[in-house]
Amino acid sequence: MQLCVIGITGRPQGSHTWRVPESGHLLPFPQAPDGIELRHLRAFVAVAEELNFGRAAERLYISQPALSRQIRALEQFVGCELLRRSTHRVELTVAGEALLDRARKLLRDVDEAVAEALAVGGELLGRAIKLLEPLSGLVAQEAGLHEAREAFERLQAEFSPPPGTTVRPVTAGGVPSLVVSPVGRPEPTVLYLHGGGYVLGSAFGYQSHAGALAAAAQTGVLVVDYRLAPEHPYPAALDDSLRAYRWLLDQGVAPERVTVAGDSAGGGLVMSLLLSLKRNEEPAPGGAVLLCPWLDLGLRHTQRASAAGPVEAPMATEAEMIRCAEAYLNGHPFDDPIVDPLAADLAGLSPMLVQAATGDARVADAEAVAARARAQGVEVRLELYPVDAHAFQLFWSFLPEATDAFAAAGEFIREIAAGSETSTKLAHR
Repeated sequence: MQLCVIGITGRPQGSHTWRVPESGHLLPFPQAPDGIELRHLRAFVAVAEELNFGRAAERLYISQPALSRQIRALEQFVGCELLRRSTHRVELTVAGEALLDRARKLLRDVDEAVAEALAVGGELLGRAIKLLEPLSGLVAQEAGLHEAREAFERLQAEFSPPPGTTVRPVTAGGVPSLVVSPVGRPEPTVLYLHGGGYVLGSAFGYQSHAGALAAAAQTGVLVVDYRLAPEHPYPAALDDSLRAYRWLLDQGVAPERVTVAGDSAGGGLVMSLLLSLKRNEEPAPGGAVLLCPWLDLGLRHTQRASAAGPVEAPMATEAEMIRCAEAYLNGHPFDDPIVDPLAADLAGLSPMLVQAATGDARVADAEAVAARARAQGVEVRLELYPVDAHAFQLFWSFLPEATDAFAAAGEFIREIAAGSETSTKLAHR
């Protein structure tokens, strides 16, 4: 039997035929079912190479039940058994052997195509890094904080919210904030905590970023203008976040419909908020989104090795991160569980979507919190994007990976708000 090439959408590429010489007729290849996706083939190849569902699931960063579902779906689409499972072993069937080599070639071709696209994407990443240049080294300087704040606001001003976005000021529990919404959807169900190392950033500057997330999620986003360090060290930012969250619930939004989201240090603030709500036995939100979170204020893992060597986040140097952490904590222990989710008890926290860039030193934080939360029974979906930049989602207007990341975050938030999907589906796809 001839095998038809499956594209990214699962559809056959072009018109493929084979000839029956004796009759002179052209007969079409059997078409691959439209439902087959690359994730099904990647799952199959991983299991076929590992011959172990547990190891294959770890390799793909998904749960073993999710992997089993993908294999069953592929077998249903193909119409035959590809892997024979028993209590003690996994082995390929004859049909599985026939598919394996072709699936490997297809995935190699797709990866090569993506690599070529990334070469073009490198120019776009260069644009992002150029936008960050005015910030370089300022935070680490004794007198550079004011200038860094202005530079960060100028960076944010380079972008505009998507068309059809409305922005209105509110006072959320006494905290200045903005509600950023698509037209016709003013009710916020997302609480957003901006990044900036606890010392930079504002709700005003983040309105474009919040607008993109609001458009992807089709809901309003409450952006909290929490107080910044060093003028207002811990727990000022956390107190402001808690007041804004309680205000949101006071507006009649059910907690299970709320998603708390944040990027970089804002992701760390999201975790502090979740842990504080748990400690206080207050209603938890329905979900949490962490975008390139900075969680390790003790900087125990400032670099992470990769195939190309150590990776560094171009957004901030180690000296800048140390200065930000010291300004925020102001002598408060960095291993306090409320500010150190990598050592905290995470059991019972809301389902999480965690996104990170593979070329960011802070990817270690994302992987560590995802692994710890999952080990403690929290439903977690970890997404890694091939980008060499911290908080790459800021560049959603021109960086394809950032657009994809926001699309995934928007889908997660919509499902939280609708409450129509099971938490397992939210965590694993």
